[in-house]
This record gives sequence, C-alpha cells and structure tokens, in this order.
Amino acid sequence: MHQLKEYIETNKQRFLNELFDYIRIPSISSLADNKPYMHKAAEYVKQALLNAGADRAEIFQTQGNPVVYAEKIINPKLPTVLVYAHMDVMPVDPIEKWISKPFEPEVRDGKIFARGADDDKGQSFMHIKAFEFMVSTNQLPCNVKFMIEGEEEVGSPNLPLFCQDHKELLKADVILVSDTGMIAQDIPSITSGLRGLAYWQVEVTGPNRDLHSGLFGGAVANPIMVLAKMIAQMVDENGHITIPGFYNDVIEISAQERALMAKAPFNQEVYKKAIDVQELAGEKGYTTSEHTGIRPSFDVCGIWGGYTGEGAKTVLPSKAFAKISTRLVPNQNHQVISKLFKEHFESIAPKSVKVKVLPLHGGQGYVCPTSTPAYLAAEKAYTTTFGKQPVPVRSGGSIPIISDFERILGIKTVLMGFGLESDAIHAPNENFPLFNFYKGIETIPLFYKYFVELNK
Repeated sequence: MHQLKEYIETNKQRFLNELFDYIRIPSISSLADNKPYMHKAAEYVKQALLNAGADRAEIFQTQGNPVVYAEKIINPKLPTVLVYAHMDVMPVDPIEKWISKPFEPEVRDGKIFARGADDDKGQSFMHIKAFEFMVSTNQLPCNVKFMIEGEEEVGSPNLPLFCQDHKELLKADVILVSDTGMIAQDIPSITSGLRGLAYWQVEVTGPNRDLHSGLFGGAVANPIMVLAKMIAQMVDENGHITIPGFYNDVIEISAQERALMAKAPFNQEVYKKAIDVQELAGEKGYTTSEHTGIRPSFDVCGIWGGYTGEGAKTVLPSKAFAKISTRLVPNQNHQVISKLFKEHFESIAPKSVKVKVLPLHGGQGYVCPTSTPAYLAAEKAYTTTFGKQPVPVRSGGSIPIISDFERILGIKTVLMGFGLESDAIHAPNENFPLFNFYKGIETIPLFYKYFVELNK
C-alpha cells in the first residue's frame, strides 16, 4: 500500500496532464461530424495503454466507431481480468450553462471540470494508471485485457457483434468496469445491479404545413398539444406506467432484500436540496431509492415543435417531436417493451394526427450477485483503501452492453465506480473530484490482488 500511494503522489501531476490531453479530444459519439475525433481518441487510448505496459494494443474498426483492444498476458494459467470502458462522451448542450469550456479541463475546488471528467474518461484513465503501476513495479498478479469502445453513449450498437466475432480474444474470468458511482466520498459502494433501457423518438403530424394560429386555431388539432396529452396518459396519478403488459415480467423484490437495501444511507432532504426541488415524485408504495433502483420509470428526455425563436410568431405547427425513454428492471426485455410502447402510443393517437414511433436504442438490466469472487474482491479492495465495507447498491442507470457481455461472452461484470451524484454526468459542468480519481487508482490494483487470491 505504501509503495502504491508513493507512486501516485510522485506521478499525480503527470496523470492529470495525460488525462487532460485525453479529455481535450471532443469525442461526442452522437454527432456524425465528430467521427475524426473518435479515431483520434482511439489512437490516444492505444498509445496510453502501450506506454502503461501493454504488450499489444490494436484499434479495431466496426461499422460505427472504433474499439481499442490491449492485453498483457503474463501466464495463460493465471486468471484474466478484462477491463471495459468507453472513450465517447455526451453532447455539451446547453453550452451557455458551462462555467468553463467543456473540452478545456480545469481544476476548481478540488474537482476536474470538463465533459468526460467522470463519464468515462476520468474513470477509465484510473484503470490505465493502476495498470501502469502494477507493470512498472512488477506487481501485476494476473493477465489483463482492455476493451475500450466509442459508442457507449449511443447504446453500443456495434459492440455485441464485435464481442461475438472476437470471443476467443476476449476470453476472461471477470469484466471490470468503472462507469458507475458511489454513495459519498466517505461511504464507498459497489453497484450490484443496473436498470435496462428502451428509447424512442416520436413524431406527431397534424396539418400538411404550419398554419396561422388565428385563422386555424380552435378548428385544427395542434400537434404539440396532442403530443403533450398523449404523453400525460403514459403515467397515472400513482406513478404507474399505463402501457398494457409493461409490468408483466417485473420481478417483485422480496421484503428481506428491500430491508437490506434500506440500510444504505439516504437523506431525502439533502437529496431534494442538491437538485433544488421541494417535492419528489415516483411510483406509490416505494421509496426514492427503490424508485431508481428496483422499479422501472418513464421519462420524456426532450420535446420540441413550432416556433421557439426570439419574440412571437403566431403559428399552429405542422409537427411535434419528443424523445422518450423507459428505464427497465432485470427480466424486462427491452425489445418487448419497445414493441409494447410503439403499439400503445400509436393506438391512443386521435384521428386528427398521424404518429410515428422510431426506436433508437435499448438494453437489458443486470444483476451481479454479492457472493461471487469478483464482488468479494472488490469489496475487500474498497474496505482496505476506504477503511470501511462498501454498501451494495442497485443503480438507476443503464449500461446496456453489460448484459450483452454475459449473454455473448458468458462472463460476469463487477462494477467498481468512483463517481458521485454531484459529478453532473451528462449535464453542464460535469466534474470529477481529484480525491476520487486518485482513490480509484489506489483501489483498483487491490482488486487484482484479492481476485487472484480468491481464485486460488
């Protein structure tokens, strides 16, 4: 431990400088014009892995963005850890809400502010630097492989095929991921479950062109108003999603497990204050933590149409649009849910409009049993560096590819996240505390040590 802390202290500024160079690459995967930056990010990651001690690093092209693969095999008879991460980031809109430029990282108040600071460049870089320490000090106890992709933020559409085509190359005993969070800096936690996801764009069309709202208003259905009414019907007064068949495959969590989850520290007043709301919502009969951990949810992620420019324009719009998502719990099939939503949403549309539902992406939920050697190794690693046992947490977020790993590669994933809720991932002013960044580098090598010991 002393040697590890000393290594971090000696190299901490270099680690930051290298991370900042990585962050400066605007690798937004949802923007087609950013394709060259995705390749630039891949080259950067490849070189960083070689510099850290990988014996092999290669960029694989897919039908979308590239995947970086690297490995160091010290003994085929020893266990193998496969590290998964992503180099793509979310868009920066609304840009005017950023205090500093999103791709010019700054350290303020002990935090790195930039897009990708946490999700997932900062967290993935912890693994590269932890690997560097183990190699440079001859303390790597097992084989390690890296798979870092460029499409996680758009649902990893090409990674399942990559995994299928390279099953032998990706053979491992466990997949290690840091793309999640922990409860607080003094309350470590391990994500033991993730929700699934189904996501659509809907289009509602009324008249064949924009109309004068004075000459036609009151006689012709307004697509924005129709869309708003349709969306309002999707969740009832008890927070229950009204899509027929939506809950058919939802597994009810036992009272015993709910009681165990309730032991995780949670202060509702602090939670409300952090996001500046006076009241919370959610499905009746469940707590706030359960709303995001064990129950599905329905959200409108964006809605637009008509005139939104400066000043007034009296228009009855021809079209209205929305982006809609549902978070799903394990056992719900995202393809089944996608079909159920499409059929239901189209069925409730009045004859005054035409409706199109376009599925965008989705993925299954995931649960990691807390009794596996990988989970126990992660638990011991956190306990060593933080001085207290981590709490198992079911996350409300989704990493759709995790369930694909289990289905295609037959490997369980352990989710060792070091982010915080206050890191504002996907939002303006995303940040990552320096404490968490360095603590991740300190904790990850211990996972390798304990995982090998538990597999002897």
